[in-house]
Amino acid sequence: MPTDLDIARQAKLRPIEEIAAQLNVPESELYKFGPYIAKLPLHLIDKERAAGGNLILVSAISPTPAGEGKTTMSIGLTQGLNRIGKQTTVVLREPSLGPVFGIKGGATGGGYSQVLPMEDINLHFTGDFAAIEKAHNLLAALIDNNLQSKRRSLGIDPRTVLWKRAMDMNDRALRHIVIGLGGTSSGVPRETGFDITAASEIMAILCLAEDLEDLKRRCGNIFVGFTHDKKPVFARDLNAQGAMAALMKHAIKPNLVQTLEGNPAIIHGGPFANIAQGTNSIIATRMGLSLSDYVVTEAGFGFDLGAEKFFDIKCVTAGLSPKAVVLVATVRALKYHGEVPLAEVQKPNPDGLRRGLPNLEKHLENIRKFGVEPVVAINRFTTDTDEEIEIVRAHCAELGVQAVEARVWAEGGKGAEELARTVVEVVERAEGRFKPLYDWSWPVEQKIETVAREIYGAAAIDYTPRAKRDLRKIRQLGLEQLPVCIAKTQKSLSDNPKLLGRPKDFIVTVREIEIAAGAGFLVPITGDIMRMPGLPEEPAAEHIDIDRDGNITGLF
Repeated sequence: MPTDLDIARQAKLRPIEEIAAQLNVPESELYKFGPYIAKLPLHLIDKERAAGGNLILVSAISPTPAGEGKTTMSIGLTQGLNRIGKQTTVVLREPSLGPVFGIKGGATGGGYSQVLPMEDINLHFTGDFAAIEKAHNLLAALIDNNLQSKRRSLGIDPRTVLWKRAMDMNDRALRHIVIGLGGTSSGVPRETGFDITAASEIMAILCLAEDLEDLKRRCGNIFVGFTHDKKPVFARDLNAQGAMAALMKHAIKPNLVQTLEGNPAIIHGGPFANIAQGTNSIIATRMGLSLSDYVVTEAGFGFDLGAEKFFDIKCVTAGLSPKAVVLVATVRALKYHGEVPLAEVQKPNPDGLRRGLPNLEKHLENIRKFGVEPVVAINRFTTDTDEEIEIVRAHCAELGVQAVEARVWAEGGKGAEELARTVVEVVERAEGRFKPLYDWSWPVEQKIETVAREIYGAAAIDYTPRAKRDLRKIRQLGLEQLPVCIAKTQKSLSDNPKLLGRPKDFIVTVREIEIAAGAGFLVPITGDIMRMPGLPEEPAAEHIDIDRDGNITGLF
């Protein structure tokens, strides 16, 4: 059986001018990166058309080591929609090099549902992550320069500075470091660390910005810390926002590529969903909706993470209103949630599958709380039995939800045609706009409690003393009106990764609340959330190679 890379290599890519022509974008508007990649100018966006467009969100049940295939399904559905005559663009996030060289591998789909050119997208792409990383580290350098300064010092208390450095790589050795050693000429010694670039607030800012001016404004709003006399300091106080935005002059433009079947794909931004909003940029989504009749997009991890933030943060910010949600589920992942050991999920086990269905059921309930109709996409694997597929389909029917089998990895768009027709039916009968879960004007505690109780199913919320201090700080800074972007494990509906299925009667503990004033949200942190992952025992990087002709192997 061919690998994803083999399939990608066998594909005949179309020149990017031909892909742009499908969107009625002339070649003169393209900022090209070789023959198959280009950036699109922001003036092509029609906000009014985007606000009323046919936006389809792809989400999933709680992730498992068995995998769900959300990106593959998004690409396959896009190809299926185009095959039934609906002009459709898929809009996705950019891969981070950390997972590419770590444990997950690439993020360009799989099988016959991929975005191409696969190697370029997974490795550096158009340099957007590098620009974000440089803007992030520029602010860090300006902070430390001001701490060192005697003539222009703002009097920043170094103990209050939480802004770290960023690097797009998994490197656990950089999580906690000490800088400024080597004497007075080398800066002020203090503890700090590195975050992976996808976890940077700059990444979140890029993905929520309206345009370059808004990007600059949001960079200026980044909260840096306090002075020794307790006055807040923001990036604008360091005159950092102009240079930071200048570094992202091209990064703010979305990237145009293609699916394996030659459909348009827009890829832009890549915040993680367990610590940020987990969706591509507002600019990219609006671009797709401005140029296409249908747009398929995805949100990271399960519906409780990326999709909740997609609705309550991104859609409210941008005035977007999805017409349907496709919830991806697999038989083997549901069996894992039914406490079937990972090594045995490929074996037929109807009883284990039934035990895992409550996880699917809870996510479907959550979708309906936003006033949007769900469709379940059963991502079929060769080890699934017809009996197991029918168990999932019948259970969804009892809940009043259509469940459709899809074979997008093996068959591409052809394997998603039935799903595409079902989604179109849902979109065409959609009424009104979605409703957010909470109002941004509510008290911070009420917003956290609403998400935790309604989406996670928590019985109560507990705050550590540090979190309570953070709440007082938020009130002091006048930032209570910001939405909440709760950082939580993706492995469970709860904040305990060991609680699979549909846990009940659990308490969510908020350890601390970070302030992302530039991005425009607060980050309540639950559990042990890591901003700088480490490499696994056997990193994927060990299997990646390149020959004398430039052919790359080992990417998946």
